[in-house]
Amino acid sequence: MNTTAVQLAPAHGERPTRERIVVTGVVQGVGFRPHVARLARTHHLVGSCRNSTTCVTIEVQGPSESVAAFAQEVVAQAPPMARVLSVAREVLPVARERDFRIEASAPEVGGRTLVPPDVAVCEACVRELTDPADRRYLHPFITCTDCGPRLTIVTGLPYDRPATSMAAFAMCERCAAEYGDPQDRRYHAQPVACPDCGPQLRLLGADGRLLAAGRDRHTVPGIVEQTRAALLAGQVVAIKGIGGFHLAVDARRPDAVALLRERKHRPDQPFALLARDVSTAQLLAHVDAAARGALTDPARPIVVLRARTEHTRPIRVAPGVAPGLDDLGIMLPYAPIHYLLTDAQLPVLVMTSGNVSGEPLVTDEADAVARLGPMADLILSHDRPIVVPCEDSVVTIDDQGEVLPIRRSRGYAPLPVALSSEVDERGPEAVQGAPVVLAAGAEVKNTAALTRDGWAFVSAHVGDLENLRTRRTLAAVTADLVDFHDARPQLVVADAHPGYASRAWAEDAAQQYDVPLLSVQHHHAHLAALAAEHGRLARPLLGLVLDGTGYGCDETIWGGELLLLTDGGAAAHRLGHLSTWPLPGGDAAVRSPARLALAALLHAGIDPAGLAPRDALDPTEVRVIESVVRGRTGWVATSSAGRLFDVVSSLLGVRHRITYEAQAAIELEALARRADRPTRLPRPTVAPHPDDADRLVLDTAPLLHAIAEHVTGRLPEHAAGRALEHRTGRPPEHDKLRTRENASLALATHTWLAQGLAELTLHSARRHKLPTRGLDVGLTGGCFQNRALLAATRRALAQRGLRTLTHRVVPPNDGGLSLGQAAIGLAHLARAGRSPGAPTPSTFAQNTVLSCGQTAQPADSNGGH
Repeated sequence: MNTTAVQLAPAHGERPTRERIVVTGVVQGVGFRPHVARLARTHHLVGSCRNSTTCVTIEVQGPSESVAAFAQEVVAQAPPMARVLSVAREVLPVARERDFRIEASAPEVGGRTLVPPDVAVCEACVRELTDPADRRYLHPFITCTDCGPRLTIVTGLPYDRPATSMAAFAMCERCAAEYGDPQDRRYHAQPVACPDCGPQLRLLGADGRLLAAGRDRHTVPGIVEQTRAALLAGQVVAIKGIGGFHLAVDARRPDAVALLRERKHRPDQPFALLARDVSTAQLLAHVDAAARGALTDPARPIVVLRARTEHTRPIRVAPGVAPGLDDLGIMLPYAPIHYLLTDAQLPVLVMTSGNVSGEPLVTDEADAVARLGPMADLILSHDRPIVVPCEDSVVTIDDQGEVLPIRRSRGYAPLPVALSSEVDERGPEAVQGAPVVLAAGAEVKNTAALTRDGWAFVSAHVGDLENLRTRRTLAAVTADLVDFHDARPQLVVADAHPGYASRAWAEDAAQQYDVPLLSVQHHHAHLAALAAEHGRLARPLLGLVLDGTGYGCDETIWGGELLLLTDGGAAAHRLGHLSTWPLPGGDAAVRSPARLALAALLHAGIDPAGLAPRDALDPTEVRVIESVVRGRTGWVATSSAGRLFDVVSSLLGVRHRITYEAQAAIELEALARRADRPTRLPRPTVAPHPDDADRLVLDTAPLLHAIAEHVTGRLPEHAAGRALEHRTGRPPEHDKLRTRENASLALATHTWLAQGLAELTLHSARRHKLPTRGLDVGLTGGCFQNRALLAATRRALAQRGLRTLTHRVVPPNDGGLSLGQAAIGLAHLARAGRSPGAPTPSTFAQNTVLSCGQTAQPADSNGGH
């Protein structure tokens, strides 16, 4: 890359000063060097700036007041995509220079650069895209310094065009001139291209046969119109975007949505929508100021919003888009091709991940033909390689109008999270050389994380590790993290569940790097993740951790926990939990809420005769479950809040069998939101655990008794439901009898649980002599994606004078687990270092007690278990 110089007139009459300014953070690929050069020109300074693998290094010379103003403005006026983490200034001897130069990048050892995330195409580029007078009119890869792909095209560091997948596309003379012009919006924009020199659109049949290709205003319109015609005709089109492929259909056509569900083998899980603009989104869902801000954020996440139900609405999406739910997941265009495909005639598309269900996102054209060809009628591809796969991010808006992450991926990853208060207070240099920890993440919704200099870098969404392809993706993602940061792990951290694929992968990684492996209890990691993003690792944090499953220290399934995080995050103490009941068949039972409900009813001493769960099961299943529960063999106990919602969902006839994770609980929440007021239920009761007086238990059996009593008072309704099931041959799921009473009971369940958790928290805090006035209580775990539960729990705790902390950076679900694991790993290394005769890394695992009270197994000679 050639040096670019800006000629400046020398300053007269003042004694010059010269400084070196070193800036770290997200300062590559975001227009930071052009920003520096423009500021230097404004202040009539000479000098240079360059990228390295560690930072942007600036040398400026001129009047001292001008240099001081420049140093302040270089941060205060940084480009929108930049994130400055630290600035170091050093006085240098004055040199003889007459210009300011952007110099070629220089690689260094021990890199600390931050790879920027991808962001949506900016308004300026959209104007050019739709302007017939502009030379980039209809160019599907239009981008500039302020927008477009970054993470997904990076092949190495420092970030310059040769280290991106754009290296194969040589700039034409006009693009090169823009690239080298400090006054131009594309000054040093690495992905810059145009119809003369950029990538091409490619339209293929499902069999891979090339139908058309092109990149200019003469060829692109035909390709776009052929694609649009297929969508309008109800066909399925695979579309290659920035981070991978989508499968798209016209969201208004029930036949097209049904066809996509059939081909993707996805019977119920909601599809995401792409709306052409905010006005269209407002016709589909309730969009307030917070939602509008999330929809138009440069990250362009999918935003889960309450669907509009007015019969007069001008645009209606097919009911099959989100069956059984009152929410829609909507995103706005973020790639140029999205703007070209949508208009008033085609205002909203289903845009679901382009993959075989359970497998990673498809990013390669040949793979798309092989794996998506059987699902698609047409494939719209392009020849710019996707280096790093990146799913769409998902967020929702909570009861306080704040963004709650559900999936952190495109637009957010891999921005870092500070794990040490010293990072924020004194900059990264305060913890430079801090240990490097690699966290394997969770079994589902997997992400990985790497720590470096007190920061945690959480990967984009990987997926569910039951699939071999996804496990290979995890290996590639972690290799990229290690390579990008030039940081060899000193410790690998994994979930404590002995049967998880993530654990097996972590054992292999520990062996590969010849380092110890640390096993961390699942809910401990959830709470540590929340503490990390709020900067609360240094102080104890009380937290409610609610989810569907997590391997407990007593080898039962946890999921309704009150934990106290201490010792910098290294330890978590179980102060309370929900009462336990049988989980017949272990984790596999979660696919049948009716089985869970029958076991819970029997365990609570409730006669299931005439109740929906028993009627939903065949007689053989009923006999097996009755035998298992009464014989007290063949099951594991669970305290899971997620499973409790499954039980109530089946008990109310909402969902007896699921086709996607948490379906029963999600549909129960949707039903609860339709209620005017909750049914009155008995007050929750909290009591000491019979075997451990220091631990309190919230008994859920009274909740089930109360719901069963209300339901049995309406047996004629349930008889009608059973008759409907007999006629249709399936449980009355989508056509179930959702009465006002059922909705009130669903809402009452959320309210009862929230009040019970607040009582559990308050009593536990008092028993353990924690100051309750203004006490912070963390709310984490996948159940707190449930906005009804989150709002009710927050209110219940506030009524008792307790404050709450919720997620704002990583999701409360397992997508945030790797951050917590990484934080715990660092805390354990720090604790080992504080002990007399601190162990070396190779013997660390032999001398550490885990939060469960289990002693870590020593690493063998290869670093594994």
